[in-house]
Amino acid sequence: MALGSNTKLYETPNHPYQGERISSEHSLMGRYGLKNKEELWRAQSELRSFRREARDLLGQARGDTETEAAEAGEEFLARLKRIGILADQEGLDDVLSLEVTDLLERRLQTVAYRKGLGNTPKQARQFISHGHVTVGDRRVTVPSYKVAADEEGIVAFDENSPLADELHPERAEEQ
Repeated sequence: MALGSNTKLYETPNHPYQGERISSEHSLMGRYGLKNKEELWRAQSELRSFRREARDLLGQARGDTETEAAEAGEEFLARLKRIGILADQEGLDDVLSLEVTDLLERRLQTVAYRKGLGNTPKQARQFISHGHVTVGDRRVTVPSYKVAADEEGIVAFDENSPLADELHPERAEEQ
């Protein structure tokens, strides 16, 4: 399904001026180094769709199509576990208790920062955007790329990047 250029991938808040919401959004933007609120709203919309799908599957599991719902539920849970949003032992009920931070933690920008590829989340974002970071053997220049759980260990600097040198002045200091 091709998305048109006018298709928004997020929903804006219903009330534009709510001080508490604005301050919580601002703190999340700072903690995760997001460029603008659109990135946060996109993650919130994705979380809403996960919750909606989980509620639908839970409702179907109580209805007549139990075997089909169980199969669809397993596929849905497998997808979330592959991304790393859910742990192996968690189920559909746990999807309803997910927070937006669970999704933001899976972004390449956050994973690169947590691995020490940048001193700050914003610096990690810059390194990714400028093509210094690879996932396995692929160069990824999209900070919002969702890192699968099995890919987390293979996030590193590109071997041809000047930042691959341990002595580069912009490299994160070892703690």
